[in-house]
Order: sequence, then structure tokens, then C-alpha cells
Amino acid sequence: MLVQVASQYRSEIHVESEGRTVNAKSIMGMMTLGLASGEKVVVTANGEDEREAVQNIEEYLSAIH
Repeated sequence: MLVQVASQYRSEIHVESEGRTVNAKSIMGMMTLGLASGEKVVVTANGEDEREAVQNIEEYLSAIH
């Protein structure tokens, strides 16, 4: 689901966990992180809608936790 949320934005969006960074719009990339519920991640974005993207992804991740 996070991939679908991230794909709504034009910005490049990345998720980092335990020193590994992947493209948040890539389902295969996200699967390689193997995130567990409640795990802390860092979300970064670069582009025209980066602030909106990070804010909405943060809200999404907080809601599912």
C-alpha cells in the first residue's frame, strides 16, 4: 500500500531502514526492506511536491501502526 501512496507524487521518494535505502515507488525495493510492524523508517523526498509527499506518507504510516 505504501507504494501506491508514494506513486501519487511526482517527487522521488525513498525509504530508509537499518542503513538501506530504497525507492518508495518500487514494490520490489520495498519488499527487500522486509519491514516489520512498528519498525522505524526515514522517508525522504526530492521534487516539486516533496513536502506534501513526506507529510502524507508519514500520516499514512502512523495510521497503520
